[in-house]
Amino acid sequence: MTSLAKMLSILDLFAADQPQWSAEAVCDALAFSRPTGYRYVKELVDAGLLQRVNNGQYVLGPRIILLDYQIRMADPVLRAAIPQMRELVEQTGCDCVISAIFGHQLLDIHRESGNEVLDLSYGRGRPRPLFQGAAPKALLSALPRTRLKKIYDSFADEIAQRGLGEDWNEFRTQMAKIRKAGFYVSLGELECDLSAIAAPLMSSETDVMGALSLVTSTKRMELMDRTLLTELIQRYANFISAQIAAGSAAPAKIEAMPAEETLTPRKRPRKGKQSP
Repeated sequence: MTSLAKMLSILDLFAADQPQWSAEAVCDALAFSRPTGYRYVKELVDAGLLQRVNNGQYVLGPRIILLDYQIRMADPVLRAAIPQMRELVEQTGCDCVISAIFGHQLLDIHRESGNEVLDLSYGRGRPRPLFQGAAPKALLSALPRTRLKKIYDSFADEIAQRGLGEDWNEFRTQMAKIRKAGFYVSLGELECDLSAIAAPLMSSETDVMGALSLVTSTKRMELMDRTLLTELIQRYANFISAQIAAGSAAPAKIEAMPAEETLTPRKRPRKGKQSP
């Protein structure tokens, strides 16, 4: 590992359950000598990536906020997707979320809120479970075989515990089924009161850029026409994928599906009466 990589590994220590670190604790956690650890911390402070607070503690610095803003403005996936996500929200009333894989972590990178007030446990920047929910399974299913195999080798026990396959062949078969379908529906899988439908975003046949999801309450999802909702998410995912592949950031329009069936939950017929 290079000196730069070692220095940047300090940033990985900062998490929601431990947002502050002393220089001494950093040295102990990463097995740095005191002179080396102190030098790395000082360089990160000078770069604005760390900030000193009370009692010799450090937190992540303000430059990260600036970098996050630049990511939002420059990310080709977001530039292509946000206008379409807003259309999806308008048509369905669901929340619309884009997720992406970073290393072996799944992150939500943008969310457009719908009509319901949903209490989502995961938001931009907070890692999500890699094998639960619609977005991760839609993403995993679209990965090239070599990359999927690396993930399997790293998480074989967890994959088995999640019922996704007792061995590599079984896991690959399950992912192939999702890939062939082109979407995945999660009904209360990650959070019992929330459900989602997701489809992958592809810049080419082998390059997965993320997953597009519609999220709503499980109770509402049970009343919606999931066939039409699935067609809608796939159409928009394909449209965004084409824009990403073409390198287009200009707003574009996709012909909307008839919204009535998708937007409006199906009315349950009363006893003794037929629904109109």
